[in-house]
Order: sequence, then structure tokens, then C-alpha cells
Amino acid sequence: MTRAVIAEDEPLLRDEMRAMLRRVWPELDVVALASDGPAAIAAIEEHRPEVVFLDIKMPGLSGIEIARAIGNRAHIVFVTAYDRYAIEAFDNGAIDYLVKPVTEERLATTVARLKARLASAPASLEATLEKVAEALRRESREPLQWITASQGTQTRLVLVQDVVYFQSDAKYTRVVTREGELLIKKPIKALADELDPGAFRQVHRSTIVNLREIKALVRDDTGHAAIHLKSLPETLAVSDTYLHLFKQM
Repeated sequence: MTRAVIAEDEPLLRDEMRAMLRRVWPELDVVALASDGPAAIAAIEEHRPEVVFLDIKMPGLSGIEIARAIGNRAHIVFVTAYDRYAIEAFDNGAIDYLVKPVTEERLATTVARLKARLASAPASLEATLEKVAEALRRESREPLQWITASQGTQTRLVLVQDVVYFQSDAKYTRVVTREGELLIKKPIKALADELDPGAFRQVHRSTIVNLREIKALVRDDTGHAAIHLKSLPETLAVSDTYLHLFKQM
């Protein structure tokens, strides 16, 4: 039987993860639950699990530090609240990830990948872990609060929380508010690194939306999804890469 350790400092999320794993992977033996970094290390040393679910941010030791201590002794799944960092840092597939709030459908997909990986030894993770660490360093910086943007011949100071969405347009990025549209030269990728991930969500390679402005997520007959906004009539396409982030809607 495959053994697993769950390391998550939020008790409710820890218990929910274990309950979902029982449903999607009944053969899995969750041998320990850990609420902080040192407890996770102790549980891993004691039980020698094949799989470890690691919250990236935990007291004592971070998930990155724990993963480095584990090395290639177990297959790692990171759990993160910061979706854009996960997508960027884990794109080589060496480590799987789950974005909070974790859905059972997304967990089932991860479990299927884990089962396939169990046939081989865990991959070397050092390069990927360095990417994750750098992403976390970016995240720890103060989120962007103001933007200086052009509107016609005027230059305006725009409060970020008033932006409905950002969208790249040729060599500029459109800054769309309820009152109108402005332009900046900063690319979407740079904005994604500077905005508060709890307030803004990238939904397409060219679009970032203010989460408070989302009215609904609607799928058409072909399975393509679009966001309907509360304050503006236009819709925003959601690419398949980011669709799983909205499964709860």
C-alpha cells in the first residue's frame, strides 16, 4: 500500500484533504498529518512515505525547505494559494501542485499522475525548487497599489483596486476601469508578478481580472469558458490553462 504524509497548518484544510484522498484514492494510506515544518520532517523520517502533500507556507520550515530535506525520497505535491506561481514554477512537471481551495476533481487528476509516477523513482527537484523559491520571494514583496497610466494626452494615477481587468493589446496593456480605459507599457507577465494574488487572477495569457468584478463563469456548448463582469458588459475568455482555478464557481 502506498503511504502518504499531509503537511498543512490549517486543520480544516488538512482534514478535507484527507477526506478527499479517501474518496479518490482509497488504497492510499495517510500515515501522518503534520501542522508545521518540523512535525512534517519527523513524520517523513518515521514513516518513509512514497508521497508527501506539502503546503508551501507553514510555520517552522517552509514547504520548499522540507522538499529539499526530502530530496528524491518521495514524490512531492505542493499545495499553494498562489496559482500564478504554481503554473510558472511547476511547468516542467517534476512536481505536481494543487491550488487552494482544492477541488476533488483537481485532486483526482493529481492522483492519476502520482500513480503513474510511482512506477519510477522521484525526480531530482533542485532546479524546480529554486524556481519556486524565487516565485515566493516575488510574492513576498508589497503588492502593487497604484499605476501611472495614459489616457489620451493625460497621465493619470489609478488605484489598482479600481481596475476591472488588465489586457494586453499589441505593445500596450489596457487598464480597464468602470470609468474608462487607460494604457500602460508594463506587460501582463510583469503585472502578474506585482499584483496581489488574493485580489487579481490571471485567466488568460493576455488577461488579468479583478476577482471582485467577476459576476459568473459561463461555458458554451464547446466547453470554452468566459467571465461575465459585474460592472461592464464585455466578457473575458478563460483559457484552458487557468480554467481549473474556477471549478468552484
